[in-house]
Amino acid sequence: MDPDALAAAFTEAFRHAPEGVWHAPGRVNLIGEHTDYNDGFVLPFALAQGVSVAAAARSDGVLEVRSRQAPGDAVRAPVAGGPITAEGWPAEHAWAAYPAGVARVLAPYGTGGASLLIDSDLPRGAGLSSSAALECATALALCELSGVHVERPELARLAQRAEHEHVGVPCGLMDQAASLLCRAGSALMLDCRSGLSSHVPFAPGDAGLTLLVVDTRARHSLTAGDYAGRRAECERAAAELGVPALRDVKDLAGALASLRDPVLRRRVQHVVTENHRVEAATGLLRAGAVAELGAMLTASHLSLRDQFEISWPQADTAVEAAMRAGARGGRMVGGGFGGSAIVLAPADRAGDVREAIGAAYAKRSWEPPAFLEAAPSDGARRTR
Repeated sequence: MDPDALAAAFTEAFRHAPEGVWHAPGRVNLIGEHTDYNDGFVLPFALAQGVSVAAAARSDGVLEVRSRQAPGDAVRAPVAGGPITAEGWPAEHAWAAYPAGVARVLAPYGTGGASLLIDSDLPRGAGLSSSAALECATALALCELSGVHVERPELARLAQRAEHEHVGVPCGLMDQAASLLCRAGSALMLDCRSGLSSHVPFAPGDAGLTLLVVDTRARHSLTAGDYAGRRAECERAAAELGVPALRDVKDLAGALASLRDPVLRRRVQHVVTENHRVEAATGLLRAGAVAELGAMLTASHLSLRDQFEISWPQADTAVEAAMRAGARGGRMVGGGFGGSAIVLAPADRAGDVREAIGAAYAKRSWEPPAFLEAAPSDGARRTR
């Protein structure tokens, strides 16, 4: 996205120039799925693609938002007020709850009203965290417009809180932290309990590998209820096991033996083993053994499919076809029930992998997938 072009579009829409343009990236979670709200570990990296916001301050305490992806009337909401979800906006304006919620969470810190024009080159519903990117770009813009400084780890938690309170999605911290904290050429090892993080070298191209993001074209929505249901199951399992969160389970065999509900046993098995996979993957990357990561990705996918039960046919087909075509490994990413998968493949086999996945889709008469070669990129920043 060209920040100058977005600034010009803002000027046309609002009849005055913006004070700046801010960009926040989407993310791919390399490994560590549904561990974040269990106080566990995740290993995401930022994409080059994301959400940009052109913005200017207002003096009337109102947030006025327009989106180039949702042409039409602007959405206006006072910065002060209760939960956005109670305001009963039309369905076509539901996206505006994300920036408006951020504005209300930040208002006690001293931020005010603003006019925003939003643009994105992330596919919505692809599981690449367009919603968190929108929250983080908005948060940076509002803070800078008002001269308010909030440290980025705290800003990530505020953006997460906005999604909880004003959108109604009980998300973990990973997406917002990745969008704000990631660096080019690295993945972010994040402890979701403490908020502590470290940058882990991740440059698949240097190892002769390509990480493909496969947009499976099966759209998902975390507000549909399945995501919240999985979180509730994890919380119930933790309560039955007498631990603060599933991250605290040390004896997996003992925990599984003490749970009577087979569904809860499956959820616990995924979360505990997935945390171990994150730590193992981090060790592989620090040792420069990027190619060995493939087995971890595939193990994660099988666990998400069979133990956490959130995969979907297009993702399963993409991973299976990629492996037959010579990929090192692959898995579904995101909240589940639709979205994207990732595939780690030798660079010289990436074309074969694409063709194999496309052929498997064509055999089933599915809409063709889209592919993106993912390069670990910088986190949120001002671009103009």
